[in-house]
Amino acid sequence: MKPQDQPEKRLAEIRGRIVSCTRCPRLVRYRQEVARHPPKRYAAETYWAKPLPGFGDPNASILVVGLAPAAHGGNRTGRMFTGDSAGNTLVRALYANGLANIPHSVSRDDGLRLTRCFLTAALRCVPPHNTPLKEELENCYGYLSEEFDVLGGVKAIVALGGLAFSTSVRLLRDKGFTPEGGRPVFRHGQVYKFTQGQGGRIVWLLATYHPSRRNTQTRLLTQKMLNNVFRRAARLAGVKT
Repeated sequence: MKPQDQPEKRLAEIRGRIVSCTRCPRLVRYRQEVARHPPKRYAAETYWAKPLPGFGDPNASILVVGLAPAAHGGNRTGRMFTGDSAGNTLVRALYANGLANIPHSVSRDDGLRLTRCFLTAALRCVPPHNTPLKEELENCYGYLSEEFDVLGGVKAIVALGGLAFSTSVRLLRDKGFTPEGGRPVFRHGQVYKFTQGQGGRIVWLLATYHPSRRNTQTRLLTQKMLNNVFRRAARLAGVKT
């Protein structure tokens, strides 16, 4: 096996376990209930209605961590940040910085390819009211930890929203990284430098508001703001845009 094939094989193994996961009965019931009662615009579609694995380049330098799949986005399409406005806002930012080959994310067969970037989430199933329980987040945390281990070239993490940010801080601390400048606090545009051990590997953590429809419609987060976050992430990760 070629060295470059190893991350893809390991991610495929993690992907298989994620997709078949039934650890959280509440989430299993809810994702299936959403699929049985779709809005009229999706009535003819068959929903994915399973947990979502990460998606992207197995040799990624930038890891994007979100909250969870959207009820009629990823839960419908079967791919992270696909099929809803949040996904399109995110992918436009990736495209603007040379991390995606097209500026939209519509379906699993839309031809989207990511370069030096990998998308994942703190929770792999859509939660009721977008509010996961602590034990549900705990059940999913191991998958994120495994993905991070496989993606050994990650130099920057972009956390979409406060929960993704706190999960990313925990992840880095658990991997032996220490932040400079005290306790990391979520604030849009804030950047923290984490170092593993004494003079070891550096990972930058960037915070941004989640690109949800509510945040973009109220202009709490604009496309330009998100583009700028990823421009900075690419620069810190050494990705040429």
